[in-house]
Amino acid sequence: MPDKNRIQIVIQIIDRILRLENEIVILKDLTQPISPDCAIGRVSRMDAINNKSVNEAALRKKEIQLSALKESFKNIDSDDFGKCIKCGITIPIGRIMIMPESKKCVDCAGK
Repeated sequence: MPDKNRIQIVIQIIDRILRLENEIVILKDLTQPISPDCAIGRVSRMDAINNKSVNEAALRKKEIQLSALKESFKNIDSDDFGKCIKCGITIPIGRIMIMPESKKCVDCAGK
């Protein structure tokens, strides 16, 4: 992979890691336990519990993405970076720029 592309990918990965870390902080705040003695109505409390569940799912997804991005960043200098782990072909640079954590080409990811 040319150095120019590698530098662009590094910048993309770092940018996404920083954004995800900020989003995770916000989501962790939104997923704090809901106090039973909180003076809100029953329906409002149920809505708050539902929102907490949605935020917990989003938090898990973002933590998985963050982990994958950090793994990609760690392996960017590897000879295998940018190659599909299933079929071995080179993943197009456009896909890597959009999803730097992707380890499969479009064809293999769709199967």
